[in-house]
Amino acid sequence: MKKIFKRIWKKFWRPILRSPVIQWVLMGLVALMIWFIFFTSKHRFTNVKSLKQYRKKPVIFVFFHGRTVMLSPTIKCAGVPAYCVTSRHKDGRMMAQLQKFFGLRPIYGSTSEGAVSVLREGVRVIREKKRSVCISVDGPSGPALHVQNGALYFARMTGAPIVPCCFSASRAHLLNRWDRLLIPKLFGTITVNIGAPIYVDASLHGEALEKKRQEIEDIMVKQLRDMDSEFNLFHVESGITANEFKELHRKK
Repeated sequence: MKKIFKRIWKKFWRPILRSPVIQWVLMGLVALMIWFIFFTSKHRFTNVKSLKQYRKKPVIFVFFHGRTVMLSPTIKCAGVPAYCVTSRHKDGRMMAQLQKFFGLRPIYGSTSEGAVSVLREGVRVIREKKRSVCISVDGPSGPALHVQNGALYFARMTGAPIVPCCFSASRAHLLNRWDRLLIPKLFGTITVNIGAPIYVDASLHGEALEKKRQEIEDIMVKQLRDMDSEFNLFHVESGITANEFKELHRKK
């Protein structure tokens, strides 16, 4: 009975959610909710002042898929013009619509789909438009907390540094999904950490590039773990993909 209900529910909602007008309204409401949480919370920023130097100096902001919610308003408030890499899937397009409410323009594609076009467009945005690029390095479907090579290719080809970003919260929901998306609750404390810039030499290939990738991953995982430990938050699992997570919960 439960499976039948889910099937009917999907058939009912899918056509509705494909409507650009409905997407705009829904994502507008989500954006309002995010702003409301942002402005009713206390903030504690680390190196956030460094964001101002990136208004005219493009960088590659990297973050984990589960830590996107409060970074968009942070970048918006800092006045940094940027683009955001998002998947071509319907969920990705809805996220692109959401990011537009924070002044972020989309670059459609991912490491698994349209990777070449994403790389070409991202390089053009950084070189010609002098705009920063935001990338969830373990998206769109994992493995969780694993840095994929996309950001390193951008950095290697443009000379723009990679800047690790993360946020955490004293009162938060960690959703039961592969990326453990963190949604802060009202009237808590939000911490935001903007890491030091990391440069990727144009000559790096093979093992040297992998070593740099691992270095960035270690920095980002430590950044997240340190921030979460302050609030004794759930220890986010690493290495699990979206499909593996679904399969694991089907068996339960």
